[in-house]
Amino acid sequence: MKKIISLFVFVWTFSWVSAQDFEISTLRMGPYKILMEKAEIEKLSGTKLKITYGEQKNTIKHNGENISIDLYEKYLSESQPSVPAIMGMITTSKKFKTKSGIGIGNTKDDLINAYRNYPSFSVHPAWSDKSEKPLKDTGYFTLEDLDAGTQLSFKFVNNIITEISVYLTEGC
Repeated sequence: MKKIISLFVFVWTFSWVSAQDFEISTLRMGPYKILMEKAEIEKLSGTKLKITYGEQKNTIKHNGENISIDLYEKYLSESQPSVPAIMGMITTSKKFKTKSGIGIGNTKDDLINAYRNYPSFSVHPAWSDKSEKPLKDTGYFTLEDLDAGTQLSFKFVNNIITEISVYLTEGC
């Protein structure tokens, strides 16, 4: 009986840690956090990164799943006046989920039901690069973390989530 209980506790603990490994919030995507420094990301991911300033993204693998990372040189403090750090991350992996269980493949209705009481969110259409018109089938649902100065944004196409991003809010 003790062996069965020990095995159950081990499996439960491992599954809980594993689930956290793919958690998304307004501050993080798995183990990667907004304002995490380049050296720490490279050590964790085993990937050499470049400062991108949003023009292109670094792609890293996290347990076989892709995360695109924007690195900027940003003033963090007087002791660190210019440090390359994460300003944003994007994934299209179905493994990443919020604590509410929202991820790639969920619907716009799932988002609204999960976050209708969130203090600051917006829903808006995406705009075409070629014309000055909003796209009818593509949009964004964005949660603003005003305390952290970050956004968790879900891109949906035909009401299905296709991309999730976490970014430092502009102006911070």
